[in-house]
Amino acid sequence: MNTLSQFLSAHQAEQLAQELDQLAATTRESLGESDARYLQRLVAVQRLAAISGRLLLLAGFWSAWWWGLGVLLLALAKILDNMEIGHNVLHGQYDWMNHPYLNSRRFEWDIACDAKSWQRTHNFEHHTYTNIIGKDRDFGYGLLRLSDDFRWRLRNLWQFVTYLLLSTLFQWGVSYHELAAQRVFAGRKKADRHSQVSDSELKKAFFSKGARQLLKDYLVFPLLAGPLFLQVLLGNLLANLIRNWWTATVIFCGHFTAEVYTFSAEECEGESRGQWYLRQMLGSSNFTGPRWFHILTGHLSCQIEHHLFPDLPASRYLELAPQVQAIAQRYQIPYHSGSFLRQYGTVLARILRYSLPATVRQTRSGAAG
Repeated sequence: MNTLSQFLSAHQAEQLAQELDQLAATTRESLGESDARYLQRLVAVQRLAAISGRLLLLAGFWSAWWWGLGVLLLALAKILDNMEIGHNVLHGQYDWMNHPYLNSRRFEWDIACDAKSWQRTHNFEHHTYTNIIGKDRDFGYGLLRLSDDFRWRLRNLWQFVTYLLLSTLFQWGVSYHELAAQRVFAGRKKADRHSQVSDSELKKAFFSKGARQLLKDYLVFPLLAGPLFLQVLLGNLLANLIRNWWTATVIFCGHFTAEVYTFSAEECEGESRGQWYLRQMLGSSNFTGPRWFHILTGHLSCQIEHHLFPDLPASRYLELAPQVQAIAQRYQIPYHSGSFLRQYGTVLARILRYSLPATVRQTRSGAAG
């Protein structure tokens, strides 16, 4: 864990807050028709990809190439719905548009997780308590040991396999996340954890949303295909797996690279707005790529900017990133950024590193020295 005061004095933290608040205010004032058109065009592209993908799955009767293209287009539609549209709309980034359904109150996305459940665990909990051990349940998702702040357990030895399974079933892991944290099905409830909704409501949302997704992708659409039932079912399955792996990898590269810091609840008590900003910067990582790549990540490739300004349209993060980096350099705050492959490599290394207890790692390090 790290002490925030080692990076900035109270006065510097106040100045940092003023600069970042001003940057956010300037950007917010410039929002308008072009931002609304961007989202609406993106929704149109997503729908076209979904319709084309499902039709091409049927065309697989004539050619496996058409079927393969259909799988990729359907996966693209699911990725856009999940990342650049769903994630950002549910953060309230476009609430200023007053759109009837593209808003954080009414939007529902094409994954197993109920939108309201995700907003409770992600929008509030994760973004408020980023990387505070014991408060941010997104740090390792209760499955992976990613720092020595957590006691080592035998199950950590095979946590790389756990990571592979989590990525494969990522939409279901996200869906179950709140129920697992609240010990709805198993485990002893923790006295310091209080849910905004009852266990029965959590179970109802979990099963109803999950059932709708299963029925849609693995029964309704395959049945509509008649004799092509199996190839449509398999196409839907592969599209979901591609989306799961992509979203999991993007999220891990923004949160669990080698450079990110962790914090104790004690050091964050009574933190100022500037210290909150500092914690977001130290606990996040960016990765680089072309414009289309950033869109496919939901602009979570600019995870630092997202954690600083979660309610600003993510399509603005690329223009904000150089300004945020310049501010970080002035205050000598680490700004974690690198290529996608480099960042992903450090994520995998971190998962493997903390699968072993600190004593074993130190013994190995000493023997190697």
